[in-house]
Amino acid sequence: MNVKSVEKKEKSTVELTIEVSAEEFNAAIEKVYKKQRGSINVPGFRKGHAPRKIIEGMYGAEVFYNDAINESYPAFYEQAMEQENLESVAYTDIKVTAMGKDGYTFTATTTVRPEVKLGEYKGLTVPAELVQVTDEDVENELKPFINRATRLVTVEREARLGDTAVIDFEGFKDGVPFEGGKGEAFSLELGSGSFVPGFEDQIVGMKAGDEKDLDITFPEAYHEDLAGKAVVFHVKVHEVKEKEEPVVDDEFAKDVSEFDSLEAFKKSLADKVRERKESQAKRDYEDTAVRMAVENMEVEVPEAMIEYQAERLYNSYAQRITSQGIPFEQYLQMMGMTVDEMKEKSKESAVEVVRRELALHAVAEAEGLTVTDEELEEVYAELSKQYGAAVEEVKRYIPVEDVRKDQMDRKAVDVIVNSAVPGVPGEAKTDAAGEEKPKKKAAPKKKAAEETAEGEEKPKKKAAPKKKAEEGAGDGEEKPKRKSAPKKKAEEKTEE
Repeated sequence: MNVKSVEKKEKSTVELTIEVSAEEFNAAIEKVYKKQRGSINVPGFRKGHAPRKIIEGMYGAEVFYNDAINESYPAFYEQAMEQENLESVAYTDIKVTAMGKDGYTFTATTTVRPEVKLGEYKGLTVPAELVQVTDEDVENELKPFINRATRLVTVEREARLGDTAVIDFEGFKDGVPFEGGKGEAFSLELGSGSFVPGFEDQIVGMKAGDEKDLDITFPEAYHEDLAGKAVVFHVKVHEVKEKEEPVVDDEFAKDVSEFDSLEAFKKSLADKVRERKESQAKRDYEDTAVRMAVENMEVEVPEAMIEYQAERLYNSYAQRITSQGIPFEQYLQMMGMTVDEMKEKSKESAVEVVRRELALHAVAEAEGLTVTDEELEEVYAELSKQYGAAVEEVKRYIPVEDVRKDQMDRKAVDVIVNSAVPGVPGEAKTDAAGEEKPKKKAAPKKKAAEETAEGEEKPKKKAAPKKKAEEGAGDGEEKPKRKSAPKKKAEEKTEE
C-alpha cells in the first residue's frame, strides 16, 4: 500500500489517493477465491475444487476484482490514516479510480478532526450552588410514606374534589351506547384527570344513590370515532370515600421505618435529601465548568461531523424505544413528531456533543494526558462487576478504543474541574490586574441524547464505523471493529 497523495480541502476535509500493489491485490483475490469457490459450479470439477485459473478463464480475469477490493480496501484505508496521522470523525467516501492486474487505486475523502484553539480552561470561576435542606424538602420526602399509609373511608355526604366516587356509568352517542363507554363499580378519584374533561367535575356534589346524566364533548385529539363528538354519560353513585391520613407521630415512624421516633426518621430523610442535592450540585458544577471551557474555545465544527453524530443519536434513541417493545414510528406518532423533526432535534443535540468532545480532546492533548494499560484493566474489572460478566466477554462488547477515549475525556474533565474556583451563581472572574471580566453566559444543562434513556450509554467511538460492503462481503464472518473505516462501498470501475 502506498499513499500517493494527501490533499487538504475546505471544512477539515482531506482526500487521500491510495495505491494497492499487484501483490497485495492478488492476495486479496486469492482470499476471495477461497471463500467463494464452494459456491461456483464448474463442469468437470467437484463443487469447491475448481482452480482459480479455470474460474477466471470461464468468467473473465476480473471475476473476483470487485469482491477483492471490498475485502481489502478498509484495511489499506486504515493503514493510510495511521501512516498520515489522521483521524476520521465522520463517514468516509471511497471511490476506485483504477483497477487491473497491476493492482488498484482508490481515493478516500473524509472529514478529520478540526483544529481547536483552546481559550481559558483552567482556573475558571464556576458558580457553585449552596446546598440547603428545607423543612419543605423533608415534608415532600415524607409524603410517599404518608400516602402509602392513607386509607379510604366511606362518608355520608356529597362528593368533593379529592374524594373517590364508586360509580356505574354508560355513555350514549345519539341515544345509542358506544363501545368502551360502560363501567360498573368503578372507583374514580375526582380531580385526578382520569376521565375526559368535564366528567369528574360533574360528579362533584353527588352523593351515594344519586343518578345523573352528564353532557360531555370529547376532545378533538381523542379517538377518531369520538373526537369532538357530544355524548351523554348516565352515572349512578354507589359510594363516596374520602382519604383518611395517618397521624404522623413516633408510632407512624415506627410503622414505616426502622426508627423509633419521628425526629430520627425526619433526620434520616433530611440526610438523604442533602446527599442527593450535593450529588446533583457536584454534577451541575462539573457540567458548568466544562461548558465554560467549551464556550472559550475557537473551532469551526465540520457539518459532516455534526451530521454523523446526529445520526448516531437518532439511531441510538430509536433502538432504545424499539427495545421497549414500541415500534419507533408508532412512538413518533404518539409524540406528535415526524421522522424529520426528530432528526432535526438530534442534530441540535449533536452540536453540543461534538463541541464538548472537541474541547476535551484538545485539553487532553494540551495537558499530555495518557491512559495506561493498567488503568484500562481496572475499568474493565469494574465493568465486569457491574454487568456480572467475565472481563474477556466485556472486552468483546466494549472495544478498548472506546474505553480509552472515555477515560481520556474523564481526565480532561478533571483538569478543568479540579483547577476551577467555586463562586456564587453569576459571579464574574477578575483578571490579574483586578479588573472584572465580563460574566460568562450560563450554558443550558446538557440534554440526554434525545432523552436518551436510558440505561447506561456506552463510551463514544473514536471514529466513524465501517459500513459492511454489500457485495462480496465474504462468508459472513464478523469483521473486527476498526478505529476508523470508510462508509461507502468501493465503486466499480469498468476499464482496467
